[in-house]
Amino acid sequence: MIEIKDGLNKDEWDGFVAKLAEANFLQSWDFYEFHLLRGKKVVRKLVYNDGKIIGAWAGVVETAKRGTYLAIAGGPLIDWSNSRLVKQVFEDIRAEGLKHNCVFVRVRPQLPLSEKSLKIMQENGLVKAPMYLSVEYAGILDLKKSEEEILAGASQGFRRKLRKAEKNEIEISAEASAEAINDFCKLEKLHAERQKYVAFSTSFLKKQFEAFREGGEVLIYTAKKDGEILAQNFMIFYGPEASYHYGVSSVLGTKYSAAPLLHLAAMAEARKRGCIRYNLWGIVGTDEVNHRFYGVSEFKRSFGCEELKYTPAHDLVLKPLKYRVTKIVENVRKKKRHV
Repeated sequence: MIEIKDGLNKDEWDGFVAKLAEANFLQSWDFYEFHLLRGKKVVRKLVYNDGKIIGAWAGVVETAKRGTYLAIAGGPLIDWSNSRLVKQVFEDIRAEGLKHNCVFVRVRPQLPLSEKSLKIMQENGLVKAPMYLSVEYAGILDLKKSEEEILAGASQGFRRKLRKAEKNEIEISAEASAEAINDFCKLEKLHAERQKYVAFSTSFLKKQFEAFREGGEVLIYTAKKDGEILAQNFMIFYGPEASYHYGVSSVLGTKYSAAPLLHLAAMAEARKRGCIRYNLWGIVGTDEVNHRFYGVSEFKRSFGCEELKYTPAHDLVLKPLKYRVTKIVENVRKKKRHV
């Protein structure tokens, strides 16, 4: 008999989720501790079959002028071939959305894109969302490969940058200290000004860092030369995956090609922790030259990564009239942001 109950215990939650091959931090317990620190309402549900956990999903209730919605990034984590189970889980998701007075529920499942995956969304009453939810197109490196094998598959440009960095006597460190996140927040603001994007607030970054530090899942990698910070990576390690969550650099960091050294150091740590994937996260198509993430996508491709497309965000519409406003607003926003 299938039952769906609130997830109330971190050990029970992560004991199931972190062992799943497809899992990453988006459905971790601590990611929703971060949302609680933001003052948000969260939902954590575990699916049981005769007392054994067979599925999980977690979401955060987001408030916006266009309407409240429930966001489920990287979930639900279930057996998608079991149509009866899928239906029951989406019925539970719908009920939670209504309980929190949501206009819609936005779901981006941890499910590779295929005609079959799109059909599952359609059969369960979901429609393609006008905006993304978390990353839908990612660059993945196989950590079962050695560093030598990964470098052999990287572009000549990447290997050239690495050789240049190795000659520059750059010091690499990894910490989960207050000083490290303070430095990261300062550099992120400067990086945002230079790259012309809206920086995350210091509060947002620190709360996220604090939530993952509690579980020993975060490290800030820092590259320095002559005591000056060149670049930093905010890395999350959870279950089978190491995630390059955020990266920032200074003008000197670009000059000295510090980034490759940070990634190689993080990959080495990921292997020690038993991770089998290194997720470089968002990339865009090679033909999307006007997209604001085109440049960083080309950098990530230089690693020789596998390109993985997840099933894009879909919406379970709960209040159709209000949802029309959401579609209009988000389509305009998408055009303005070039995403």
